Amino acid sequence: MKSIIITGASGGLGAMTAGIFLSRGWRVGLMARNADKLAEVATGFENAVLLPCDVTNEVQVAQAFDSFDGPLDALFNNAGSFGATGLIDEISLADWQQVMEVNVTGMFLCARAAFGRMRKQSPQGGRIINNGSISATTPRPGAISYTASKHAVSGITKTLALDGRPFGIACGQIDIGNAASAMTQKMSGGVPQADGSIRPEPVMDASNVAETVFHMASLPLNANILNVTVMATDMPFVGRG
Repeated sequence: MKSIIITGASGGLGAMTAGIFLSRGWRVGLMARNADKLAEVATGFENAVLLPCDVTNEVQVAQAFDSFDGPLDALFNNAGSFGATGLIDEISLADWQQVMEVNVTGMFLCARAAFGRMRKQSPQGGRIINNGSISATTPRPGAISYTASKHAVSGITKTLALDGRPFGIACGQIDIGNAASAMTQKMSGGVPQADGSIRPEPVMDASNVAETVFHMASLPLNANILNVTVMATDMPFVGRG
């Protein structure tokens, strides 16, 4: 039985992705802060392992990975936060740090734990899939914290893809544009555009993202999708601005 740990698994895209892996026979470590919500996601699946954990807490992350027995085939580094929006002089240091803690430090801690596990296990190797964003290349107006954090995710992905080569560890990134979720609910009512206008944006079903993650995780380790963009076809991304 193949195995994966999914962070941010208590709801939204994380829960949907976990459901796909669970229903297809993978052993899935469900990681998020809310243990009760994780239990709901795991309902009916004997192959689910609850890993309640704050991804920004070094000790908790280490303990969660240690409690997931057996080999680890994959990590979906999915936990993230959009944070406060506004111009840079309107963003507090606390708001900036909160986004960086979740999106960068949390991703670093989980990737570090997975990389160490995959490097030392026998047979050696595994796959890390990082949840980026189209903001990893092209920002939205007034989203400096989120945009900077997702640019950092791209650096993490590329470094792990390089450093993982001697150990059979592949790393790729999925950049998502307007998957339907609680985070994108406001888009139907209109969101700021680069020209200063407010317009609604199309969204797509999040299952398209979850299926892509499953495909990435199912590849043999001698093949890797380094970067893939899954987006609502008509969203303003290509040529944004």
